[in-house]
Amino acid sequence: MKVPTHLSSAHRIVKRKTRSAFTLMEMILVIAIIAMLAGGGIYMMVNVLGDAEEGRVGTDLQALSASLIRYKTKGGIYPTTEQGLDALATRPTIDPQPRAYKPLVKADSLIDPWGNPYQYRKPGEKNTDTYDIFSMGPDGKAGTDDDIGNW
Repeated sequence: MKVPTHLSSAHRIVKRKTRSAFTLMEMILVIAIIAMLAGGGIYMMVNVLGDAEEGRVGTDLQALSASLIRYKTKGGIYPTTEQGLDALATRPTIDPQPRAYKPLVKADSLIDPWGNPYQYRKPGEKNTDTYDIFSMGPDGKAGTDDDIGNW
């Protein structure tokens, strides 16, 4: 086949090769986007973990309240502040003694998510007609803003 003479080699249509790989700049851009998304996800997860611990405290406090009601129903009295929540796991050694006793919880259920024992006061400072049960929260100090209780 003869190429017309009026078309020179400069005017011929040249097909370009299609690329089959990413450039270095595109790779760096994708990695940067993935890093930003991962960093944002990790930052947001920090609050979720704190919420989970607080949720567990709320559930534990409800279970301990139910156990205290059972203790009073069987024994006739609530434990005193001195006897504390340990009275739910082991028979109190100081008076007043309950008229009937059965362990209602395991001792390890009396520890909050931060490793501190749940606190008990009878009569309560916040619930003066019954009792206060609370966790001292992440700081481990009673009477601070992070305390979580049955009030």
